[in-house]
Order: sequence, then structure tokens, then C-alpha cells
Amino acid sequence: MTEKENNNEEDFNSVLDTRGLFCPEPLFEIRNFSEELEIGECFKVFADDPAAEEDFKRWAKRTGKELLNIKKDGEDLIFYFKKKK
Repeated sequence: MTEKENNNEEDFNSVLDTRGLFCPEPLFEIRNFSEELEIGECFKVFADDPAAEEDFKRWAKRTGKELLNIKKDGEDLIFYFKKKK
């Protein structure tokens, strides 16, 4: 069971919508957005860029963010993260 399955949807009250943006813009947006958050905060990101899944996975690993879950909703991807550092 992932951490996301233990949390309610409302635990992710910080949201970034990158739909309509394509590489590398979603990475710029998520980087700037996450810098404003406190350590321990959970956030979700909406994306529709086909490269977002791989890009966000690598970004999370490189920057100390925990990727808790990924959901697919039609063309949209919804990423759930926790800021670890």
C-alpha cells in the first residue's frame, strides 16, 4: 500500500496544473512551485505532456521529492508528491 492510499484526497491541498505545457516547461513549473512549499508538504500535479511521467520521476529522484502515486484520467496524468528536502 502506498502512502497515498493511507491519505485522503484533501491531504494534497497544494495543486499545480501543467496541462497544455510541453517539455521542458512542466519541469520549470514544478521546480518553481515546489520551492515555495515546506518540507513534509504533499502536493499534486496535473499534466498531459507524454514525457511528463518519465521527466517527473527523474526530477523527484534528483531533487529529494517522493513520488507517492501516479493516476491516469483519460489524457491527464495526476502525480502525487511529498517534499522531503
